Amino acid sequence: MIWLVIDNDVYNRVGDSWWDEDSPLNLLHGSLTPGRFAYFCGVLAEHGGSDYSGLCALDIGSGGGFLAERFTGIGFRVVGVDPSAVSVDAARRHAVGGDLDIDYRIGVGERLPVGDALFDVVYCCDVLEHVSDLDAVIAETARVLKPGGLYLFDTINRTFVSKLVAIKIMQEWRLTRMFDTPIHDWSMCVRPGELEVVMARHGLRAGEFVGLGPRSKNPLRLLDLVRAGGGRLSYGELSRRLNFGQVRTTAISYMGYAVKQ
Repeated sequence: MIWLVIDNDVYNRVGDSWWDEDSPLNLLHGSLTPGRFAYFCGVLAEHGGSDYSGLCALDIGSGGGFLAERFTGIGFRVVGVDPSAVSVDAARRHAVGGDLDIDYRIGVGERLPVGDALFDVVYCCDVLEHVSDLDAVIAETARVLKPGGLYLFDTINRTFVSKLVAIKIMQEWRLTRMFDTPIHDWSMCVRPGELEVVMARHGLRAGEFVGLGPRSKNPLRLLDLVRAGGGRLSYGELSRRLNFGQVRTTAISYMGYAVKQ
């Protein structure tokens, strides 16, 4: 099965299910949320201590609010921006249920609905491989960051391994694919060196790039992918078993940070 375009509208069709354990969207939560957040907290600690009260963070592509709720929990005032009205509504409902004050807005990374130099931190996860204009998204990121502010990110690398995992296994193979529609186009994935060049063009100095991927070495995880695809294992539990987090290789995905000059 071969698709020609990404179906980003899938988030309007299933965006009310982000927090549902059985939803494929919950794969991004089970261990990916704590794994990437642990790394981001380490970067934050290195660059500003541990008191984040009064600081502002912007979540580009906030989805169901997984990371927005984490950043709010450690003291940030968070604005979340996402193009999917259904996802924004789901994030708002979940925040209200947890008595969390998060400002969610509908918008796209290429035209962020916020003012200049307002944010101490901007983070962008599972987004850069979806955008129509990477340069515009990075330009907007730089615009809204305060001087000295941190940009935190993760995205899928463009390698043979990522094509096998993110496209063939997770998207095209019938027994293991998450959706019956394309959610990634391998040609839109971004290599670390390419991202570094774009960030530098807009005054964002790269700090580091580290690997992001499953830390489980158990070969039975492939069977778990089949079980999840057949509805016999929740995607939340699949994520926890895969144990996503920082790994040595950037061959599948990577995360990192940059500083606004």
